[in-house]
Amino acid sequence: MKALTNAVKQMLDALANQHAGEHLSMTEKNLILKGELGALSSTGSKVFEPANVRPSSNVRRVAFYMGSELSSEVMDYVIETCSRLGHGLTVLTFQSERTARALLSTHEQAIDANEVDMELVTLHGDPVSGLNRYLRSHPEFAFLACKDSGYLGRSYLKGTQRENALPIPVVIVATTDVTSGTQDETDSSVETVVNQ
Repeated sequence: MKALTNAVKQMLDALANQHAGEHLSMTEKNLILKGELGALSSTGSKVFEPANVRPSSNVRRVAFYMGSELSSEVMDYVIETCSRLGHGLTVLTFQSERTARALLSTHEQAIDANEVDMELVTLHGDPVSGLNRYLRSHPEFAFLACKDSGYLGRSYLKGTQRENALPIPVVIVATTDVTSGTQDETDSSVETVVNQ
């Protein structure tokens, strides 16, 4: 019976490692495979605690897909929306954590001033399937915001992205008039909601 108990413990450890591993960067995964990251569990197998994994909560959040550029108008809209709704902000990106933090650094004061709880999550793989997988496992998101000039926003605006590709509504934040391509004089941010 003791052998069976140890076998079950090892299986549970393996399942926990597999689940947690979905949230790790390739560098972290490589370190674990090399045996340079992690601690021994009671059964002698390697276990690890991913640095950026948070359990999902009941607090509502806004997801923001950030590409390689971040305009002030789009970030201001996202911060103000989170503050107005009382939602937290999760920035999802396929950039490296260092690059993403550098882009967000200029907005730290606005985030703090509006008392928005922000977290950064780096994803890997194909953008749409990576976003889909992450959003399906986190029911706390009210919607996903993205900019009009980025990969995801352009694909929705041009109609090349099917509307139900992601499990939550997508709000495209535009700094240009979507229909004419000119700068909107009266409002620096226009929102277009797709995928409802």
